[in-house]
Amino acid sequence: MTQSTGHGAQAKRILQVDELVVEIYEDEASMARAAAIAVQAYLADRLANQERIRVILATGNSQIQFLKNLIELGGLDWSRMELFHMDEYLGLPADHTASFRRYMKERVEGMVSPHRFHYLNGDCLLPLDECARYSQLLKSAPIDLCCLGIGENGHIAFNDPPVADFDDPHWVKLVQLDEACKQQQVGEGHFPSLEAVPGYALTLTIPALCSAQKMVCLAPETRKQTAVTRALQQPVSTSCPASFLRRQAQATLYLDQDSGRDL
Repeated sequence: MTQSTGHGAQAKRILQVDELVVEIYEDEASMARAAAIAVQAYLADRLANQERIRVILATGNSQIQFLKNLIELGGLDWSRMELFHMDEYLGLPADHTASFRRYMKERVEGMVSPHRFHYLNGDCLLPLDECARYSQLLKSAPIDLCCLGIGENGHIAFNDPPVADFDDPHWVKLVQLDEACKQQQVGEGHFPSLEAVPGYALTLTIPALCSAQKMVCLAPETRKQTAVTRALQQPVSTSCPASFLRRQAQATLYLDQDSGRDL
């Protein structure tokens, strides 16, 4: 099945896996463009019907083309948006090249000037207090949209398999990163070695992410193929936290031909 999403972006296949819609595109560029068009239309509709909207954004290599496309499409009043991000390394300064705060300041806040970008302070003195502060901000009003990715170990945000909890009582928590997660950060070039990757991070939990009224997940590239296949074809389980997306009727998963090869 092929379906146009406008402006030349066409899905090669569209699948339904439990409650999750899955769209597969020719390549990462097409996928990123299609997701950006869908998100731009959704945000424009929200802005037409309410004074302010609240959005959770993800970092990582899978989001770079998508965020660039979304900003370049224009047509959005970012000054009426409150933005959040979903994780940050514990103890990492905001100006570190691998800091997610730096990623968001350079790729989003510095480009569009939102009403407010709420940052997780990974180098705070009291991490548990920071978790509580950020949880209160997230819970203070509904979340309109969550844009996320899938890690090579199947994580969403930093909810790695050993710490993922589908019924987590917390909205933000301090977690220890598993080795597969840390290896991905080295492989993507964010750190020079496994030892250089911080051992802990602050992360939004799965219930916090899934509280959003719409979810858009992007997972391109061959290196995400195994995690995507496990998420969609094996039982829903914290052994592959992204599998929980199959229970989210408000979610759409965007893949390219490489990550969706086994489907």
